[in-house]
Amino acid sequence: MSEESKYRPIRQWNEDDRPREKLLLKGKSNLSNAELIAILLGSGTRRESAVELARRVLDLADNNLSELGKVSLAQLQRLSGIGPVKAITLSAALELGRRRQEAEPLRRQQIQTSRDIYEVFGPRIGDLRHEEFWVMCLNRNNRVVGTHRIGAGGISATVADIRLILQYAIEAHASCLILCHNHPSGNLQPSQEDLKLTHSVKQAAQWMDILLIDHLIVSNTAYFSFADERKL
Repeated sequence: MSEESKYRPIRQWNEDDRPREKLLLKGKSNLSNAELIAILLGSGTRRESAVELARRVLDLADNNLSELGKVSLAQLQRLSGIGPVKAITLSAALELGRRRQEAEPLRRQQIQTSRDIYEVFGPRIGDLRHEEFWVMCLNRNNRVVGTHRIGAGGISATVADIRLILQYAIEAHASCLILCHNHPSGNLQPSQEDLKLTHSVKQAAQWMDILLIDHLIVSNTAYFSFADERKL
């Protein structure tokens, strides 16, 4: 059997063996260096798959990613199947990896009081002329892992879908949850709808082992905290 007849394009491989599909199904940590590089390359040649081409790229640096970062664009382009675009893509990816090693870990804001929450949302939605509903997600150390606008409405009401709130919290891997919306009228007292929604979210979140720790109603100068006022 000739070398060319042995070659099978990646699209003919089992789905679990294709680098992109494998990453989606099993996660990036389950891919080899060659498979990750193959995703960057996008395609191989007529005689070899992108993974096989990636292995030749690694051979340039004795299969060491640190050494591969030192390989020049000219050296990469000497390989059959590596043109300027693929060489630049690889070089850029390796440079990002180097910069990541040098970068300081992100220090996330820690929420300790209702005032901390207001300092996040007050400037953002306190003086709006329409209502907006936001959710803040926290990790186990009460550090913010994300904020997201759930809905926007009119002058006196907005719609907050509990399913969207929980979906965002799950995607953010949140351990704790904070709700916040504004009252353009300036009246910070919660309505019956506000109370009902808060308790519904609290109950639904408990099923997901997520703790609702507060709900703030804000204006441009003040706020109402459900936790401070024992409304949770």
